[in-house]
Amino acid sequence: MSDSRKRKRAVKTTTSSSSSKSKSSPSSLAEAYDQSVRPYIDLVDSLRSSGVDKDVSLPSVVVIGDQSTGKSSVLEAMSGVQLPRGTGIVTRCALELRLKKLRGRDAGGQWKGQLRYVKPGEEPVIKNLANAEEVEEAVREAQNALAGKGKGISKDSKIELEVFSSNVPDLTLIDLPGITRVAAQGQPHNIGEQVKRLIKKHIGEEETIILCVIPCTSDIATTEALQFAQEVDPEGDRTLGVLTRADQTGPGEENNVIDIVQQRGDVQLKLGCTVVKCRSQKDVEERMPLEEALDIEENFFRQHKVFQKLEPSTTGIRQLALKLTRQLVSHIQACLPNLLKDVERALIDTTGKLKKLGSPLPKDKQRYLTEVRYIHARAFFKGYVCLHNLFLDNLSGSSQI
Repeated sequence: MSDSRKRKRAVKTTTSSSSSKSKSSPSSLAEAYDQSVRPYIDLVDSLRSSGVDKDVSLPSVVVIGDQSTGKSSVLEAMSGVQLPRGTGIVTRCALELRLKKLRGRDAGGQWKGQLRYVKPGEEPVIKNLANAEEVEEAVREAQNALAGKGKGISKDSKIELEVFSSNVPDLTLIDLPGITRVAAQGQPHNIGEQVKRLIKKHIGEEETIILCVIPCTSDIATTEALQFAQEVDPEGDRTLGVLTRADQTGPGEENNVIDIVQQRGDVQLKLGCTVVKCRSQKDVEERMPLEEALDIEENFFRQHKVFQKLEPSTTGIRQLALKLTRQLVSHIQACLPNLLKDVERALIDTTGKLKKLGSPLPKDKQRYLTEVRYIHARAFFKGYVCLHNLFLDNLSGSSQI
């Protein structure tokens, strides 16, 4: 285990502040923000694809929640694609969802996707997707290949899904299987413990932002997902709550939700909470467009007699996506200097091991490739540390995004 995993790192929280001293127009600040986001997220995605995350902890957003909490609905609303649904465990292995926003005059209406996974000891499987409707079946096939056609999970494998569209934010999320307590027919008897270990493996890293999905209709303070988060993040420094099913709440539950979002309840999360209303199963079956669903969601919170009291920045999928993107980029910026040290330390360690093997090149070419991987990683990091410093020096207003 690297030293970085033992080291407590501060998660830099972001605030929606403005500077009266700034002379830049809102549009120029928005353009500067857009241009600054993608490089940081692409950097971490590239490092993760190269396998650096096996030795160095990388910043990420990990999504957790009990079964049937609306977790898939939240991801669908942000990504614009439909993921596998059903009863029991539907997410059967880690799904890394990389959203890439297409910009420019010709970006409207364009969509492309790519799914990738690797079975142990085999070559990567890559599938190009022509439209969003192909995603659900492609993910199911990948899960069956990695976890078998039963109802079990894969603890070590992951699926990478890239979505390029003008309607998505620049954001990467890692979705994990829903928390379960009782094994269903056809599942291993210890499926609950397997899921628990998988979740804690991902959220235990200090570099991870935990996106905790909880239904408004539950006893929020006692949900198991929140308890998992509190075990590894007791101060709530790196946990962001998402309260789903706002349209199914009763009078008493509505006030409880208000208290939690406004930090007056038993649950105190420093990254805050966002309340959402996603498409219902009927909406999905009737193929309601996601953009229409987001407009309906905004009207719901604007007109609701209780939820209209909340700040608009704390309601809706659009606000959640914006908050997550800002938080992830800010988090990456805060982690960059230490990540550079971790990569250089791993590079030195790997280089030392290679030297002990002597020359010519070792027959185990994997070790040689590992060294090359870290050389490239170090170059990436040095470039982006410079980019980070230049961005903070030149962006008007606030030093935070």
